[in-house]
Amino acid sequence: MAVQSCVLGPGPYECAYGGTLLAGVDEVGRGPLAGDVVAAAVVLDPDRPIEGLADSKKLSEKKREQLFELIGERALSFAVARASVAEIDRLNILHASLLAMRRAVEQLDTQPEYVLVDGNRKPDWSYPCETVVKGDSRVAAIAAASILAKVTRDREMITLDDQYPGYGLAGHKGYPTRAHREALKRLGPSPIHRRSFAPVRQLLADPA
Repeated sequence: MAVQSCVLGPGPYECAYGGTLLAGVDEVGRGPLAGDVVAAAVVLDPDRPIEGLADSKKLSEKKREQLFELIGERALSFAVARASVAEIDRLNILHASLLAMRRAVEQLDTQPEYVLVDGNRKPDWSYPCETVVKGDSRVAAIAAASILAKVTRDREMITLDDQYPGYGLAGHKGYPTRAHREALKRLGPSPIHRRSFAPVRQLLADPA
């Protein structure tokens, strides 16, 4: 029977777990050329629902910021974790993303009885778990996690823009836009650029 508190929008997701200690997990930042990959885990409180939860990519920045605060106030438990640029380069982005997810769940104050992970791959852990393709549009707890992760990462990229000016990090958040690629060619990679990603790797191999 589905956990109705975890359902988001039309087309209920049929979850195998019937209790309340359900964690949703999502990550942000797999595609950028710079910065950490950030993951979040959220256990929502069925008695304190949050209206407007949705895939963070489909929400305005203002709405994400508002929901970020509500999640912090109303969730039973939440945590944000990351895998560093060095870990991304060493492990690859998929395994670094899974590592960040695992860290987020392990840092929850209230340990979940069941975990729903966005996508089709899950970390190597002992939690009873399901993967949910497009889970950030189907499961409220995953949507909440996507919002926490995105707002956290976006804020960090704005701060990093001050430390590494000229790349436009505050605008594109590290994603491989044309402006970012041109800045990379002009300035060279910064310490927060991912050496294992092709545009950065190729630039380092042939700076000219």
